[in-house]
Amino acid sequence: MLEEEIVARDKHCVYCGILMIDKSLDGAPRRTLANWEHIINDASIITRENIARCCAGCNSSKGTKELTTWLNSSYCKANGITENTVAEVVKSAIKAARDRVKNH
Repeated sequence: MLEEEIVARDKHCVYCGILMIDKSLDGAPRRTLANWEHIINDASIITRENIARCCAGCNSSKGTKELTTWLNSSYCKANGITENTVAEVVKSAIKAARDRVKNH
């Protein structure tokens, strides 16, 4: 099942890399809570290449912003998040988006 596959793959935030928790624990920062994420903000793309898990902090910051716009945000700069530091699934999504633009 896709959900189980992604949970197994994304133990760390696909953006900032912190280890995430699945449910709020007493004393644990809410920021570390795992959230479901569409890497490319299109709810119709429900694939292992576009669905990921990220921490609540990154999810809240990214919101509905385009991925490349968000990667240039002050939040990403402050947290050392770049195209080179994100998880492979995110790097692949960026490459696929660039390839689509090149081929059109």
